[in-house]
Amino acid sequence: MAKRAQHIPVNVLPNGTSRGIMMLRKHFDGFPDNEQVSRPHRDDGYTFILQEKGITNIEIDFQIYSIQAPAIIYLHPSQVHRLIAFEKAELSTWIIAEENLHPENLRMLNELMPASVLSLSNETLAIFLQVAGLSHTLYTKPDENLYRSTLIESINSLAALTSSLYQAQSSLTENRTRFNIVARAFRKELDLRYKTVKRPALYADFLNISVSYLNECIKTATGQSLSNNIQQRVMLEAKRLLYHSDKSVKEIANELGYDDYSYFIRLFVKVTGSKPLYFRNKNRG
Repeated sequence: MAKRAQHIPVNVLPNGTSRGIMMLRKHFDGFPDNEQVSRPHRDDGYTFILQEKGITNIEIDFQIYSIQAPAIIYLHPSQVHRLIAFEKAELSTWIIAEENLHPENLRMLNELMPASVLSLSNETLAIFLQVAGLSHTLYTKPDENLYRSTLIESINSLAALTSSLYQAQSSLTENRTRFNIVARAFRKELDLRYKTVKRPALYADFLNISVSYLNECIKTATGQSLSNNIQQRVMLEAKRLLYHSDKSVKEIANELGYDDYSYFIRLFVKVTGSKPLYFRNKNRG
């Protein structure tokens, strides 16, 4: 087995892309012919896949998704993923670096993570294709500087349209209650602090509410306790590092804020049902 990197690979935007924006529209069938996308990796930007025709099979953080047209999926830069196979797929994809996103779009996209496959109506697909078509035309213009500002506005329109659709879907499946507002705020804090902050009471302090009320909000919104949400987030990163790097279990435990190696192993077993090395060997095999 080839030695793995000490860090999860990050695919940077290739040379020749428009300074932090990458766009592609292409037909695919069969297996990917590019190792950079078929290996597990993160992208150095916010990624969108618009499935126009056919099917794309993709793995995101150990879950396999089948994207059936017409549909779209959004990937946050923190998510590890790999393309598995295509079935007569026609798709458009774009990756936007953080510096090219308007602050409001950036905020909304960060709140969406993780996002699932979003099915589209034919009417909505047509709107996406119009905006994406304009963006791609501007993207491929040889005199980039002349069209740069218009391209950024157009690509932000795609980001805003995507996040709005996800939010509209969310509003159909959850009540816009105080519980859900608190849960989203907690998730934002958790994603920023999970390596260093494990105590539920500290998250309550960050949000200026009591720990009992925060736990009530989280349990109502997610079906799991506050402590379980914290543990699940930390163990997701542990699974990423076990699978995608050659770091030792002790190194991973230290990176995730656990000085007590034995406690980390017990917690991993509790959350995932297996020991860390068993998880690594089983999933790599």
